[in-house]
Amino acid sequence: MTSPAPAPPAAAAAQSPPPRIGLAGLATMGQNLALNIAEKGFPISVYNRTAAKVDSTLSRAAAEGALPVLGHRDPRDFVLSLARPRTVVLLVQAGPAVDATIDALSPYLDAGDAIVDGGNEWYQNTERRIEQAASRGILYLGMGVSGGEEGARNGPSLMPGGDFQAYSNIKDILEKAAAQTEDGPCVTFVGPGGAGNFVKMVHNGIEYGDMQLIAEAYDVLHRVGGLSNSEIADVFAEWNKGELESFLVEITADIFTVADPLEGSTGGALVDKILDKTGMKGTGKWTVQQAAELAVAAPTIAASLDGRYLSGLKDERVAAASVLEEEGMPVGLLEKINVDKKVLVDRVRQALYSSKVCSYAQGMNLLRAKSVEQGWNLNLAELSRIWKGGCIIRARFLDRIKKAYDRNPELANLIVDREFAREMVQRQGAWRWVVARAVEAGISTPGMSASLSYFDTYRCNRLPANLIQAQRDLFGAHTYERIDRPGSFHTEWTKLAREGKLFSVARLIVSSSSSCFTSYMLKWQEYFPNEELLWPPHFDAEVLRYPKPKIVCVYLSWRLAESVCMR
Repeated sequence: MTSPAPAPPAAAAAQSPPPRIGLAGLATMGQNLALNIAEKGFPISVYNRTAAKVDSTLSRAAAEGALPVLGHRDPRDFVLSLARPRTVVLLVQAGPAVDATIDALSPYLDAGDAIVDGGNEWYQNTERRIEQAASRGILYLGMGVSGGEEGARNGPSLMPGGDFQAYSNIKDILEKAAAQTEDGPCVTFVGPGGAGNFVKMVHNGIEYGDMQLIAEAYDVLHRVGGLSNSEIADVFAEWNKGELESFLVEITADIFTVADPLEGSTGGALVDKILDKTGMKGTGKWTVQQAAELAVAAPTIAASLDGRYLSGLKDERVAAASVLEEEGMPVGLLEKINVDKKVLVDRVRQALYSSKVCSYAQGMNLLRAKSVEQGWNLNLAELSRIWKGGCIIRARFLDRIKKAYDRNPELANLIVDREFAREMVQRQGAWRWVVARAVEAGISTPGMSASLSYFDTYRCNRLPANLIQAQRDLFGAHTYERIDRPGSFHTEWTKLAREGKLFSVARLIVSSSSSCFTSYMLKWQEYFPNEELLWPPHFDAEVLRYPKPKIVCVYLSWRLAESVCMR
C-alpha cells in the first residue's frame, strides 16, 4: 500500500533546501511555532495525524508570507523529508500522546537524529525517554516553551534541557525563533536530564502565584476602594509603567477595558460575566508537590493552588455563604474601610510588589534545591535572563533578579539581596496595612497573606519551633538539639512532668497545716496495708526540713497521686 502523497507545500518551500527541522503536532501552539521558525528563514516540515491541521497550517503559511513550510500526512515521509542529522519537535499533549507520537516517528529516525518535546511534560517522563532514545542512538531534549499562542508565533521563552548535542544542532534556529531582549535571545541550554521541563514547571508555579496576587489586588481595589472597572484598568496601566511592569499586569489592564461582546457596549464589562471558577493543567500542583518533597517553603505558590481548588467549589461556596448568613454572618464587607483611593492604590501597589518578590524567591529556591539534588548546575541568573521576554511571567524586575544572582550566585534568598531587602523594608508597612484591612473587611487574600507570613518567618531569628520539636521528642523520641551545647538529646518528658506535678503537690502540703496527718495515715493503710511507712530517699532538702508528720503527709500524697496516675 503506497503512502499518501505529501500535502502541497507553501510556494516558497518548493525552492527551499531540505529542512533541518520538523514539527509534529499542529494545534495552535504547534502551528504558531512552526510558522515562527519558517518566518525566521528556516524551512520546516510539519506533520499531524489529522490532515486538516496540516492543510490549515499550509494555508496560514501561504497567507502570512509564503513561508517555507512543507506539509506531510504520513510519518515516514515527514521524517525522511528532513536533512540529517534530523530534529523533530513534538508539540502534543503531555503524557501518553508523546509516547504514541515517538512510537510513530522513531522507526524512521537514525542514530544522531534528535527528538525535542516542547510540551509541559513531567520531568521524570523526559528522563525516561532520554534513556529509551539513547539506547537507539537518538538524542533527546525536553524543552519548556512559554508565551502562549502569541509567544509561539512571535518569540517565546525556550527552556531546553537534555542532550547538549541535540541543542547544539538547532541552537541557531532556537536563538532566532526565541523572544529577543537587550540581553540576547530568550533561550539557553538549561541543563541535562529533565532540567528543561522542571524549570518550565517552576516557571508555571511562579505564574500561578503572580496571577493570584494580581487577582487579590483587584479584589481589594474593587471591594475596599470601590474602584470601577475603568478605574482599575487605569491603575494597572499606570502600574505597568513602573516597577510592576510585566506581561500579566499589562493584560490585566486590557481585560478591564473589554465590554461583553454578547451584550454590546451597554452590556457591561466581560470580566464581570465570567464564572469565578479557575481551571488548571497540573504544573502548579507539580510545583507544590516538588517543594514539599524537597522541603522548600513555597507558601505563595501553594496558596495560589489552594485558591484555584476553592474556586472550583462554586456550589459549595454559594451554599456556605447562605448557611453562614442565616447564622448571622454579615453580607458583604465585615467592616467599612475609610481610605482615600489614591492612598489605597499606592499601598496595594507596594503590597503586590513585595508579595511578588516572595513568590519569585520561592520559585528560585525550589530550582536551586532541585539542581543540587540532581546535579544540574542550574544558572539562576541565566534563567532570569531568558524569562525577561516572551514568557508569561516576563517582567521588568527580572532584570534585577538576574543582577542579584550575578552578584551572588549562592544567594540564599532574594529577600536578603541588599537591593531587594531595602525595598521590602520600605514597603512592609503598606503591605501589612493592606493585609490587615483585608482581614478586617473579610476579604480573602491568601497569596498576599502567605507572602507576608513567609517574609516574617524568614526574617525571624527565633521561631516557636522549639516547642514543636519538644512535642515530637515527647511522643516520638525524635530527639532535639540545644542552643547551649552540641549533640542530640532525648528527654523523658512525661515522667519528669508527672514528678514535677507530684513535687508541686508535696510542697503545697508542706506549706499547709499538719492537722490532716491522721486522715493521711488512714488513706495510707487503705492503699498500702502491708507496706511500712517510709519516705523516699530522693525527697529534697526542702521537704526534709519539716517535722515527720508533714513529711508523712507529703509522702502519702506522693504515693496516692502516683497510684492514681498509674491506674
